[in-house]
Amino acid sequence: MNTRTQLSNSKQILLGVQFLFVAFGATVLVPLLVGINPSIALFSAGVGTLIFHMITKGKVPVFLGSSFAFIAPITAATEKFGFAGTLSGIIAVGIVYSVVSFLIKLRGVNFIKTFFPSVVVGPVIMVIGLSLAPVAVDMAKNNWIIAGISLLSAIIAVVYFKGIIRLIPVFIGIVVGYLLSLAMGKVDFSPIAEAAWFQLPSFTLPEFSWEAVLFMIPVAIAPLIEHVGDIYAIGAVAEKDFMKDPGLNRTMLGDGIATSFAGLVGSVPNTTYSEVTGAIELTKVTNPRILRISAITAILFSVIGKISGILKSIPTEVLGGIMLLLFGMIASVGVKTLIESKADFHKTRNMVIVSVILTIGIGGASIDFGSFSLAGIGLASVVGVILNLILPGKSKEVHIEGSEEETDVN
Repeated sequence: MNTRTQLSNSKQILLGVQFLFVAFGATVLVPLLVGINPSIALFSAGVGTLIFHMITKGKVPVFLGSSFAFIAPITAATEKFGFAGTLSGIIAVGIVYSVVSFLIKLRGVNFIKTFFPSVVVGPVIMVIGLSLAPVAVDMAKNNWIIAGISLLSAIIAVVYFKGIIRLIPVFIGIVVGYLLSLAMGKVDFSPIAEAAWFQLPSFTLPEFSWEAVLFMIPVAIAPLIEHVGDIYAIGAVAEKDFMKDPGLNRTMLGDGIATSFAGLVGSVPNTTYSEVTGAIELTKVTNPRILRISAITAILFSVIGKISGILKSIPTEVLGGIMLLLFGMIASVGVKTLIESKADFHKTRNMVIVSVILTIGIGGASIDFGSFSLAGIGLASVVGVILNLILPGKSKEVHIEGSEEETDVN
């Protein structure tokens, strides 16, 4: 559908705002969990999306938002190197995407499959979800009634509803949990009262840290694969081959520069959103201009201080309830990746790779050399890649060509 000619400007604006709300819950949840102002995430998501569209010649209907894959690494890196130092690691992650985009242009997408087969990517995604499980439980236990109803609301939305409601379970769960918290007198209104109506996002300048850079770079593996899967999925929905035009190298570069920009202004890494792809498939609206309207709306929301105040007032037990579902679903995507790729677990090498990644990642193993540290998801990713390269035999390639949910670790 050519929505540019068939829809009025007012309808395009309404659709743009709607697509933002599809990604809104997840986009603001990440900064809330890592302890930064959600307004900066809305700002960087909006500007990052516009950067992506500029680099991809405005051809791909994509909205970029906060990536869940980086919650645990950002939290750990902030404890070790401070948030300003961690931002240099986020910038480096964007540079890695940019380097990969150059390699894709030179050698095509197959080299990604060689280094990151399903027996590496699947368990890494599982580690991302499972390593965050204690965080969800710790926040939910503040009030299990509120957490449980928030969780149940999100489950009902994603399982029983159809249409746009099914695509915003996080948003639905937060709204229901917030209303229940209001009724129980559990909401602190001071962040709302203290916030100005107009307020610029809280920018933080990065401080260069080699240790943070080396700590964060390995975590880029799973989101990198996710990006490839999302571009396949978006192309299938739009009935266009975005892998060729504008090219995966351009989409990867757009994602990378948007992520580096986020690090420069004090925000979290960006990623493509499969929920938005689902909304595009549902509405049959594939005009990239609609997503640019979503991006502009996100920027406008980022300077309305009261919105940030409302987000800060969300009780932790509401967020904990939502995370019980969300982090478990991330781990399930890792399992799904292994199943759909038909990874052969009769091969001892595959069992060894998956086992070592899981135990290192979930166990929180760490290697320290002076001030340099490689731990958790990053260490598990590096070990998995090395084992895949040195062990005899060849692993089956990661499955990245199906539906939009196959490698979704937003």
